[in-house]
Amino acid sequence: MPPEAARWRRFSDVFSTVVETAGYSCIIPPMFEDIGVFRRLGEATDVVTKEMYDFEDKGGRHVALRPEQTASVCRAFAQHRPPTPWKVWYSGPNFRYEKAQAGRYRQFDQVGIEVLGTDDPDIDVEVIFLGWDFYRRLGLSNVTLMLNSLGDTDDRQRYVDALATHFNDQKTTLSEEAQRTLEKNPLRVLDSKREQDKAAIDGAPLLKDFLGDDARVHFERVCEGLRELEVPFVVNDRLVRGLDYYRRTTFEFVSTALESSQNAVGGGGRYDGLVEELGGPPTHGIGFALGVDRTLLACDAEGVFGSSSDSVDVFVVDVVDGRHARGLSHDLRRHGFSADRAFDGRSMKSQMKAADRSGAKVAVIVGQDEVSAGTCVVRRLDSSDQVVIPRADLVDYLGSIGLKPSTETA
Repeated sequence: MPPEAARWRRFSDVFSTVVETAGYSCIIPPMFEDIGVFRRLGEATDVVTKEMYDFEDKGGRHVALRPEQTASVCRAFAQHRPPTPWKVWYSGPNFRYEKAQAGRYRQFDQVGIEVLGTDDPDIDVEVIFLGWDFYRRLGLSNVTLMLNSLGDTDDRQRYVDALATHFNDQKTTLSEEAQRTLEKNPLRVLDSKREQDKAAIDGAPLLKDFLGDDARVHFERVCEGLRELEVPFVVNDRLVRGLDYYRRTTFEFVSTALESSQNAVGGGGRYDGLVEELGGPPTHGIGFALGVDRTLLACDAEGVFGSSSDSVDVFVVDVVDGRHARGLSHDLRRHGFSADRAFDGRSMKSQMKAADRSGAKVAVIVGQDEVSAGTCVVRRLDSSDQVVIPRADLVDYLGSIGLKPSTETA
């Protein structure tokens, strides 16, 4: 509802400004795809097994509402094969059937970027910096960057095997939920926030001990680049993210202003191999998605990036027959001012109340005397001071009192 909806739009506008300066172009993925696109996220992930909205359409096709947008971007790349590096950004809703709570809804919006076609660690630095810079632009100061490396495919598999051995040895101490997760993906056990699982997780092997030389050098270059750009970060050896396609660099932005355990406001990482699984050539990829709902909760907690009123510059009051309001408001909009008016032949008193509610800076009033004289009354709504000016001088006068047209159209 207004004015909160305008805040969402401003959120996306700030994001597009940040990332487009780095050469990212907007992409609009479809709202639903063949279910096979999203199954590539990993059959062991809750997103696929529990949370995806899927159905058979009237043509007998098995489709799913998108639970995230990276897979759709990779499918588009596999289908259209644009030149690399391909740098795109997106904004829009996703859908997951999960327990609704503060900052987490079954329809939730994200903004994000993806880069396909380069393995250069400097692109990892660029991607992470853009996320960090966006939070700065919103005014957020209590955001911590968590960073880790999941290694290459072989590194990750060795680590998963070691985790399986460790957690199976501790199986009787794990919660029932963690035991079920262990059967599907030992890596996901590390995500458990249950007190019963804490001891087993604290004693688990560390991923950094399984990194190969290539992955280690890559991660060191990423850390070096972030330090050079003065982006503070914390290396979190337990950070594994929630989807199976991640490799090497993985990261998460956490708001320390949010008191709940659900304090991650965004994150991402490398997903080398996902394009290939979707029928494209072997392609490196990295990106992130930032949650709109939860980030705005963090903004509220810090008292920044608040809602702004949908006020207009001018409210036209016509106590003759409405025709003059029609012409005046159109003329003002044509010259780049935002303008509103009343309808249904309301009284002067009713129209002035509407002008006050509109948040307009001034009211332009036209009565029979003004029509006859070719003038109008301009009243400042914050002080009730008013002047009578020729109607032909209205646009220039509004500029002289500090109202700036946002655009000018023919």
